[in-house]
Parts: sequence; C-alpha cells; structure tokens
Amino acid sequence: MKIMTIDDLKSEAKVFCEFMTKENHTGLIGITDGKAVGTYVEHRFQAYINSKYEIEIGSSAKGIDLPGDSIMTDIKVTSITQPQSSCPFKSARQKIFGLGYNILLFVYNKSDTATTCTLDFKYCTFIDKTRTADFTITKRLREMVKDGANKDDIIGFLADKNVPGDELVYNDLADEILAHAPEQGYLTISNALQWRLQYARVIALHNQIPGVMNYEWQ
Repeated sequence: MKIMTIDDLKSEAKVFCEFMTKENHTGLIGITDGKAVGTYVEHRFQAYINSKYEIEIGSSAKGIDLPGDSIMTDIKVTSITQPQSSCPFKSARQKIFGLGYNILLFVYNKSDTATTCTLDFKYCTFIDKTRTADFTITKRLREMVKDGANKDDIIGFLADKNVPGDELVYNDLADEILAHAPEQGYLTISNALQWRLQYARVIALHNQIPGVMNYEWQ
C-alpha cells in the first residue's frame, strides 16, 4: 500500500468532498450538533484514506488526527454559517509562530428533508503549519520588527493584545520574535480555555498565498 504524501492528502480531500456531497447521509437527518457532524465527517475521511494509503491515524491521546511525521495534519470540519473550531492550548507562542501542525479544513452546508440529509461541501482548505498563527498579531509584529522595535516595544504589544502569559513568557517571546520574525499567519485565534480558530479569512484567499490551498464549489 502506498505511503501517503501531503500532495495525496490534498487531492484525496477534494475527491472526498465531491462524493460526500452527492451522498444521502441518512444518519445525520435532524442532527443539529456541529460536533456530531464533524466527528462523522472526520471518521469517514479517515476511513477513506486508510483504505487507500499507509498512514498513521491519530487518537485523542495524540492530539491530532493524522500525526505521522510526514503528514502532521489535524482535520477540522465546520459549518459555512460560522466557520470556526477549537483546538488545544499548548503555549502562547502558537498564536505567534503557529500551531505546530497543518490543518485540513472541510466547510459544509447541511440541509435536511424528512428522508434526506445533504452535506454540500463549499470549501476544502489546506493550511500549512507555517500559516497557522494569528493574522493580526503576526502582521503587526512583522511590521514592528521591520521598523526597528526593541524588546520593551514587543513586550508592550504582547500585553496590549492579551497574549496569554506572564512577564517571563513575554520576555522569552520577545527575544524569539526579535531573533526570528514570525511568518505571516492567516487564522484568527481567540483566547479561551482552548484556542478558538476562525477560518473566514483563509477560505477567502483563493489560492493567492503560498501555504494555503483552497478548493471551492459554488
């Protein structure tokens, strides 16, 4: 069996969306819980790729859905009405330097009748781990580094933006930012017990940014 690559993952995600859109998902009729729909789609996709490729399928203990070293991708499924999800909080630096793994995002529109359930997939987006930081924070930090900001400037900005952490965390982050300016991220990451990820920006990029791949169906 072939070992899956990132390119395989992207192309199979597109095929998956196309056949899932045509299917009648009777087990989801009347289901309004987005988490239940997301789990259903994730398990279907995992089973689909596992039947064709040699790939490591993750567990809740491992934290992400496809944890193999060459794939390192979490699957996110969200409704078009509010394209967002949550993910575990590990450290404040995720907001600045990225989550540490890729995201494969499925965005659907669900419609039911008495006998049918349609999952009309509107977007399928692959977000490289280098693009998974917060858009606004990385944009401003990159500008500050370019403009010659010092350590105190960076620490003040992190505090103003309520980046989680204490003085020690801010000191370490400021040193890292000045030594290596972060890549421009494209997620909106809100503080919570878990990170709240919002995807409106990435699904609207239309393949204009390296590291973010969009398939769209209208």
